[in-house]
Amino acid sequence: MDELDSAIVRLLQTDARQSNRELARQLGIAPSTCLERVRALTRRGVIRGYHADIDPAALNRSVQAMISVQVRPLSRAVINAFKSSAAEMPEVLSVFVLAGGDDFLLHVGVRDLDHLHAFLLDRLSKRKEIVGFRTSVVFQQVHKTVPDRLP
Repeated sequence: MDELDSAIVRLLQTDARQSNRELARQLGIAPSTCLERVRALTRRGVIRGYHADIDPAALNRSVQAMISVQVRPLSRAVINAFKSSAAEMPEVLSVFVLAGGDDFLLHVGVRDLDHLHAFLLDRLSKRKEIVGFRTSVVFQQVHKTVPDRLP
């Protein structure tokens, strides 16, 4: 990515709803050049999509938690099966496959602490491949919506 591509990405991260004409104006380039650059970034997989940032509470997810999970046996089949299964659970927002002491990190969003407790007892603790998990409740989150490209 050159400087122009980086500027396009930064502006789209800030506001993906702006028109191509407005984006081109802010960059000081022709709208046709801007459109071609955005299309090229999309084709290359740099831009993977556009989304709306929604308040979790509006989706009945006022409580968030991070759950570290250990599974056994450690095999590709077990890891892939658990990853797919966890991603389909309605409470799960993100699934991270890890190296180190834990095998997975689940980011979950639920109604309240009772819902979190039920999720842990009724969903996770009943899975045969899970040998342990630890839960950390999230009090606050700071999310960097416009990360810069590192040198």
